[in-house]
Amino acid sequence: MIAYLIRRLLWALPTLLGVNLLVFALFFVVSSPDDMARAQLGAKRVTQEAIERWKADHGYDKPLFYNDNAQGSKQFTDTIFVQKSARMFLLDFGKSDLGRDINHELYARMWPSLALALPVFIVGLFVAIVAAMVLAFFRGTWLDYSGVIACVVLMSISSLFYIIAGQFIVARTWNLVPISGYEGGLDSIRFLALPVLVGVIAGLGSNVRWYRAIFLEEIGKDYVRTARAKGLSEGAVLFRHVLKNAMIPILTGTVVVIPSLFLGSLISESFFGIPGLGSFTIEAILMQDFAIVRAMVFIGALLYILGLILTDLSYTLVDPRVRLQ
Repeated sequence: MIAYLIRRLLWALPTLLGVNLLVFALFFVVSSPDDMARAQLGAKRVTQEAIERWKADHGYDKPLFYNDNAQGSKQFTDTIFVQKSARMFLLDFGKSDLGRDINHELYARMWPSLALALPVFIVGLFVAIVAAMVLAFFRGTWLDYSGVIACVVLMSISSLFYIIAGQFIVARTWNLVPISGYEGGLDSIRFLALPVLVGVIAGLGSNVRWYRAIFLEEIGKDYVRTARAKGLSEGAVLFRHVLKNAMIPILTGTVVVIPSLFLGSLISESFFGIPGLGSFTIEAILMQDFAIVRAMVFIGALLYILGLILTDLSYTLVDPRVRLQ
């Protein structure tokens, strides 16, 4: 187990380096520092002196990868890549192009994102598994067919519809919760109730349909027929045997989603005015603050790799027969 973790962590370093290089190339090869300066200064006829001054103030006046004017190790370290991208491996994201402390913003905005994403994840997972087990228990009946049709309908509707419909019906017409906004503490419950409800409903159709297929596949296996032959009831077979074995493929999809909890939901946070990491990313894109976008891409890659490792480890918890080599 320990050797496996060490190998996976060592493989994560070149993966993150490749992601970092790719993102750096996309931002600085496609869009030069001069273009970034013009975008930030917001003037079509800005002088070259103003551009050079902006680049010097924000650290974009250095070469990209190799500095001919420096001596020794500074030929490689006194570059835009090291100053702006390589330092991310130390989780030091520095200042944004607009002068904001990215580390402070990430820490402050992480909690509203978690306050929204964790309930959506936990409640949605519980409701989806229960609903899928009910459909599997009543397989082949009118309840099963109706549930599958409902899942397809829910999958066919865009999440934007749920957001707009929820704001119009629940917040505006019924006046049960605020349309948008956020406050800390216990007051956050009334602001998060509608986004959580929308998030659960939006992901319910695809999850229930997928989990139902997993349960039905397990029900048709030999060990289930053996359990029925021993006299176990259908409910005991479903909860004691099928659910345990079905958790392995379910964990594959759910654990990988965990990193997205920290990054927030781009659409929900923007529409409901929640100051999380999702809205933070949207604001950075609109303001062309590329330092923040690079930081969010790097964090997303890091969390995704950790999510994959966590998925493999979760197999050993669900099924002790699984051994990581």
